[in-house]
Amino acid sequence: MQSNKEVIEKFYIAFQKLDWLGMISCYHDEVFFYDPVFENLEAGQVRSMWQMLCHQAKQFSLTYKDIRADKEYGSCKWTAKYTFSRTGREVVNHVKANFKFQNGKIIEHMDDFDLWRWSRQALGISGWVLGWSPFMKKRIRQMAKRNLEKFMKSE
Repeated sequence: MQSNKEVIEKFYIAFQKLDWLGMISCYHDEVFFYDPVFENLEAGQVRSMWQMLCHQAKQFSLTYKDIRADKEYGSCKWTAKYTFSRTGREVVNHVKANFKFQNGKIIEHMDDFDLWRWSRQALGISGWVLGWSPFMKKRIRQMAKRNLEKFMKSE
């Protein structure tokens, strides 16, 4: 059986290749995911989210470092560079990931990043002016969830 550190490594190697099937092979069947954009996602939504994001990725690159893991928990820092498809703007997103493991798979995955910083890059002036506000954060989340629901219906 792989160590939990190796599971994290496998996940990010697959992510670098935009291999969503390789990514989700690291997940437990009942995985839970959270990040500042999609918020709380259950297993089926998590798989669809990664499939959608990998299919839509443009000019994408990813680096990762500082993988740490023990028998139950792990963490990693990663940075994604890509073109945000809606605006064509370049984004460099610095993320801290935390994991919980069960039976050699990721059962919980929580990514944390500065949503205002992301919105300034992805959305331009509207992100600069309103990205910090609850209104704009809610709008970003609603847009992401609508896109995911639409993607899931099309698959």
